[in-house]
Amino acid sequence: MQAVVLAAGKGTRLRPLTDEKPKALVEVADTPILTRCFETVVELDADELVVVIGYEGEKIRERYGDSFSGVPITYVRQDEQLGMAHALLQAEPHVEGSFMCIDGDCIIQSDLRPLVERQREDGVDAVQEVEFVSTAEARVKAICEVNEENELLGIEKEPENPPNPSLVAAGFAVYDSGIFDACSKTELSVRGEYELAEAIQRFVSEKTMLAMTTNGWSVNVNTPEERKIAEQRLRNST
Repeated sequence: MQAVVLAAGKGTRLRPLTDEKPKALVEVADTPILTRCFETVVELDADELVVVIGYEGEKIRERYGDSFSGVPITYVRQDEQLGMAHALLQAEPHVEGSFMCIDGDCIIQSDLRPLVERQREDGVDAVQEVEFVSTAEARVKAICEVNEENELLGIEKEPENPPNPSLVAAGFAVYDSGIFDACSKTELSVRGEYELAEAIQRFVSEKTMLAMTTNGWSVNVNTPEERKIAEQRLRNST
């Protein structure tokens, strides 16, 4: 199974660390975030990495070259920063069948293999990693609505009044190719981006997507504070 890695972001909230390099190359506990993303999907037997690059993307290409741990890398560009759904759509010409998808700013310390295996089952089109967070954290994330069978029914980005705790989308998912059609139909948001949350909402209106928690943890590194949190958790897990 291929793995799409979304690594086109500028990381403006991590400045000055991202003044001259992309967010995915910011180091957390002495290792670039992107290296940790690659390790995560390689451990899940990814047979190709399709890496979406943008801001300072050539530095990613220069660092990793054509492969990582023996797994070939294909690079695709997102020339305009138009949101994650737009970034994911750039990978479509290079992807066949179902695929893993990981945020290029996400550090995950969890066993994700059950998500991959579940997506391969009949009647399951996609699986989204989810986690419970506080109300404060949920206000800057995408909150998920699920039913008793853990089917994802709806998703809302940056809700005003989330419950405590809130179930939110984390940085890993397994999709079938239908997600690309959903991305292509997504409309420009008020923020001037094609939001992945809206694409997922379109996807679940027609297909079955499960929400699954894990026993570990994940942190999307968007701010200096989140970088410190990730570093502390990594140190505590060694």
